[in-house]
Formats: sequence, structure tokens, C-alpha cells
Amino acid sequence: MDFIEELTWRGMIHTVMPGTDEELKKGMTTAYLGIDPTADSLHIGHLCGVMMLRHFQRCGHKPLALIGGATGMIGDPSGKSAERNLLDEATLRHNQEAIKKQLSRFLDFDSDAPNKAEMVNNYDWTKDVTFLDFAREIGKHITVNYMMAKDSVQKRLNGEARDGLSFTEFTYQLLQGFDFLTLYQQKGCKLQLGGSDQWGNITTGTELIRRKAGGEAFALTCPLITKPDGSKFGKTESGNVWLDARYTSPYKFYQFWLNVSDEEAEKYLKIFTTLTREEIDALVEEHALNPGARPMQRRLAEEVTTMVHGEEELQKAIEASRILFGNATDEALNKLDEKTFLEVFEGVPTFVVKRDKLEAGIPVLDFLAQETQVFPSKGEARKMLQQGGVSINKKKVTDPNTTIGTDSLLNGKYILAQKGKKNYFLINIE
Repeated sequence: MDFIEELTWRGMIHTVMPGTDEELKKGMTTAYLGIDPTADSLHIGHLCGVMMLRHFQRCGHKPLALIGGATGMIGDPSGKSAERNLLDEATLRHNQEAIKKQLSRFLDFDSDAPNKAEMVNNYDWTKDVTFLDFAREIGKHITVNYMMAKDSVQKRLNGEARDGLSFTEFTYQLLQGFDFLTLYQQKGCKLQLGGSDQWGNITTGTELIRRKAGGEAFALTCPLITKPDGSKFGKTESGNVWLDARYTSPYKFYQFWLNVSDEEAEKYLKIFTTLTREEIDALVEEHALNPGARPMQRRLAEEVTTMVHGEEELQKAIEASRILFGNATDEALNKLDEKTFLEVFEGVPTFVVKRDKLEAGIPVLDFLAQETQVFPSKGEARKMLQQGGVSINKKKVTDPNTTIGTDSLLNGKYILAQKGKKNYFLINIE
């Protein structure tokens, strides 16, 4: 596969330095992408860059994932209005290991292939460099005029940031340039990949390589992914959508992709999956014939969830989704862990019933109309019960003499009542 061609049809190129395509056609090329290690998980805002590395390796080239252990202690002014908090080394090392584990789902780090991926940390080659050495060996090659002309610097200086731009952040582009120079010298790395907001920092690196090493290096950036309203991609009302199940469950992760618009789905299939152009075109056609079935969103959610969490977690997420729409079994409901169960039924009306009452057994009509307010009266509950419109834990209840006891508990403390097809009620047993 041709890397530039592949990224072009996928809509994943924002800017590419002249000569990059020719360099890639010469043979296996090494490229790196920097990743911010300020958390011990990536979020889906990182995914476009990670997919660039994935495609790069699939095209026969060698990807380097650079963890910004040193630069993460400083902060990058690009696209930000405030400096970030500084992290200690122990935290950064922990974050690095967690991120590598996640990247291993996208990249081959372990085979004997000549283009196997590597992870590097710029803290390793920066930590012993003195300020005087850095000023003499790196700083003298790049003028202040050159640095001041960068968009990321200009925006901060022109009032977009309340506190201006510190010297620490001003030097960030030099540190990133130093990374590129080091990888050029140590690993033969000739290309840096990144988001379009990184163009200024990346080209400082290519300039430093030209001036200090007399070499030639290249740059390629992808567009910053935004929602149709222009807001930041990957942000929801509850915050970032993380790749770590501790922060975003596979169910919620799956739901995020399932709920994107038709316009987003076609775009995201190209960016966030490795489906071929023909496969995506076929999905677009299928969607046009039956948009209500949402085939693009379903395939997108399946592909990305499998890549990040694996097939088993995907199937659990699909099962959990089916529960909401009424066509799942009580067995499936019982298999849900508590966290996913509460996420599936987040926002439904909730009632509390004392455990001791349940231990004695509560007649179903009392349970639905007195202990809770699922129904306003026993008469209405009886009528719907007899019509087959009531379920307890996804099991239809038609006999008004049924008793609800502790054997009905889900996860040891919940009962799910359903009135009709779509009205759910969560009863918390305390």
C-alpha cells in the first residue's frame, strides 16, 4: 500500500511537506508520532494519530511512538489557553506502560519484522542535558524570530491566553525539535506525524535537522477531528471517551460510536477503521437503502470497539444495547456487571425498597403500585399485567398472584421493572 495515497482517500492529510512522498517511495522509512503522557490512558482524541501509525506500519514502514516524558513535564502551547500541570517521573513511567499496552492493540511491537513498532520516551535523552548544553547545542541554531512566527506562539501572545506565554512553554518547540533531531541521529527517523496544530513544532524539528545535522527530514499532519458543530471530538457531557475500560466502559464506548450522525459515520469509518474503500462504499450504499437500520454506525462501533477492547467485550456491549430495546433475555440481563447495568439504565426512574420487605415477599401488585410508583394504582397494574405488558428483570409477569422476593435480585441489589416496551424502572433494594 502507498501511505500518502491511503491517507488521502481516507481524508487523513491536512498538510504534507514537499518531498515526503518521494522519500517514502525509496523504501522503508521511520516516522514518529508524539503522545502526551499526562494520563494513564489514551482517549479517542488520540485515535487519529494512532491510526496514522497503524496505516504507516501496514504500508511497510517503521513507526515510533514517542511518549513525551520530558515535554509532558512542561506543556505544549499549541491549541491550549493555559499551562498544564507538571507530573513526576514515577507517574510518567506508569502512564507510559499503560499507553504502550493500549497501543499494542493497534501496532506490532513484538514480532521480528524489520518494521516492528518501538516506543521511546524523550525523558531518556533529555533528563541529563544541562541548560548550558541545550542553549549552546540546540538554541543557537534556531532564531527567536523563527520561533515567534509560529501560529501557536502568536495566538498565545495576542491575548488568547489570560496569562500570556511562559518562557518554559516558549521553549517547547525547541524541545520537540530536539526530539526529532535525536531520533534522526539515533534511529534514522526522517518523518514526524502529528495533528495539524503541531505543524509549527514539527517544522522547527525539520529546520533544526537541516541546520545542525545538514540532513533532510519531513512532516505530515492530519486534520483535527471536530464534531459537526465545531466542538472538540471525543468530548461528551461526562468528559473524554477513554480507551481504558476503567474510565469509559466498553458499553459506553460502543454507544458513543453507535450514536454518531450519518455524516460523521461515513467520515469516521475512513479514519478510525482499516476497512477498504470498497467495503466503506458498500456500507454507504446499504445505509442509503435503509438508514433506519444504521449499518454504518453499527459497523463503525463494532470495528473500533473490537480494536480497543476485543471481540468478547464487543459482544457484551451489543448484548447490553439489546437489553434497552426489549429483545434481550433475562439471562443476558443477569450477565451484566453492575457498572454496565447502571450505565444501560442511567436516567430511568428509580425507586428504593427496604430489603426486609423483600425477604418476606411482596405481592407483585403491591410491589408495582404501593412499594414503588411504577403504576399509579393496583387496578392499572393488574390490567397491564393481564395484557402481557409487564416484565420483571426481562421476564413477562402475567399472574397477579406472583410474589417478588430476594431471588429476583440482580447484582444482589436491583430489580428492573418494565411497563410496555420502552418504560423502564430501576428498583434499588436497600
